Amino acid sequence: MGQMDGMVAIVTGGGDGIGRGIARRYAREGATVVVAELNAEAGQRVADELAELGAPGLFLQTDVSKKDDVLRMVSTTLERYGRIDVLVNNAITVTPEVPLHMKTDEMLALTLGVGLWSVWWAMQAVLEPMKAQGGGRIINFYSVDADNGNWLHGDYNAVKAGVGALTRTAGIQWAPHGILVNAISPIAASAAFQKMVEVNPGILQAIPMMIPIGRMGDPEEDIAPVAVFLAGEGSRYITGATIPVDGGLHVPRLNTRPPDLSVFEG
Repeated sequence: MGQMDGMVAIVTGGGDGIGRGIARRYAREGATVVVAELNAEAGQRVADELAELGAPGLFLQTDVSKKDDVLRMVSTTLERYGRIDVLVNNAITVTPEVPLHMKTDEMLALTLGVGLWSVWWAMQAVLEPMKAQGGGRIINFYSVDADNGNWLHGDYNAVKAGVGALTRTAGIQWAPHGILVNAISPIAASAAFQKMVEVNPGILQAIPMMIPIGRMGDPEEDIAPVAVFLAGEGSRYITGATIPVDGGLHVPRLNTRPPDLSVFEG
């Protein structure tokens, strides 16, 4: 018996990183998982992994920056399984790491589409089905970058601040319907982190000094268990909250000022 036996969950961006870790952990706990992923190869690979774990898994190729794709993701899940118990809004994109004055409208539009509009559309789409079944759980993703004003993530910071506000707003408005809305603020060896390492390999050596626990989180073993908790009965009295799952980084936070700002001038 798993903690999520009989539950149906959607995980956006489920083909890699934290999304993959949550999908796999949910499957290990007995959930039926819909892997909503843009990359067809990655998404199908994770769905196959879930089958190997003995849990039903469905891959839906989904561009979450498109409203029609998000609505189709929800409607297909309902047609196939009849309910949605958990929605995990994990999908995000990363634009070039440059200071705010070098971020373009196109960068912001892309980040808004993947990271905020998709959350808005998906939350609204599951509201009525969750109300009809007596409740559900929505898990969004925040970031400490929005708190520390990460120097090179201006568009991402703005989007995550918006996600935090949506989480709090829905958390208080939808609680009477039994729909609990919370967010996780993670630090993990995700796909986005790997891209950061490619740009700045020295970050690997700095991790033990930055993170009190001394290491990056593992998507499946460190981040996903909190997503299981937020999906289950143990979190029945929590809504509108953001839980830092970051090895303690939210306490000292992180100085993201580039050592040489002159590289951005010219």
